[in-house]
Amino acid sequence: MNAEQRKAWNEDHKQLTAKILIPGEHHESVSLLLRLRGPLYAADGEAGVTGGYDGSLLKNTREETLRCYPVHSPDTRNSIVWHLWHSARIEDITMNILVAGTGQVLDTDGMPQGLNIRFLHSGNEMTEGEMTELSAEIGIEGLLAYRRAVGRRTNEIIATLAPGQFRQKVDAGRIKAVRDQGAVTEKAGWLADYWSGKTIGGLMLMPATRHNFVHLNKAMRIKSKLQRGR
Repeated sequence: MNAEQRKAWNEDHKQLTAKILIPGEHHESVSLLLRLRGPLYAADGEAGVTGGYDGSLLKNTREETLRCYPVHSPDTRNSIVWHLWHSARIEDITMNILVAGTGQVLDTDGMPQGLNIRFLHSGNEMTEGEMTELSAEIGIEGLLAYRRAVGRRTNEIIATLAPGQFRQKVDAGRIKAVRDQGAVTEKAGWLADYWSGKTIGGLMLMPATRHNFVHLNKAMRIKSKLQRGR
């Protein structure tokens, strides 16, 4: 995304924020929600495919750039692969456990093996050693496959929601399931507390749209800095 496209995306997100809790605006909200998500998930991860914001991020990006940790950026020290993994994990947890009440995409056969890491939680409150380990060992093809699968699953969930559901509060039993499944660590328990105060619509605004957008922006700034002039 260039600056003009990012500005337009932000304007559309403001419109969604104004509409999403109004039952009479449900169908327009769903359409706008899917339109906002589209540019964030357009790349299919194959060599040479550059569509969408994630495609622009991956185009001509060296593996050492993707894995570099720590980085020296004003708003993050974390690697690009961490940003992609963390945003996918957050979406998987919130959309599947909290919104749909189902198992996570992470539980799909082959997903953990493809990711090639031992971390099953959201990625919040990780130590320096854990960040170094994840950045070095995560399987990049597995990560991209996981991210694409999470994006497709979220779109399926959005399509099943009925008018009025965006106004519903997150079920307390599902917050407990997040904790019980270890989707957030004990140290990151504040995140489950934060989600417990949200509506389904609120989760669509953050993380299903803006959280991904923010982390892609950070990842793109990392790439630009590390590969400047290359």
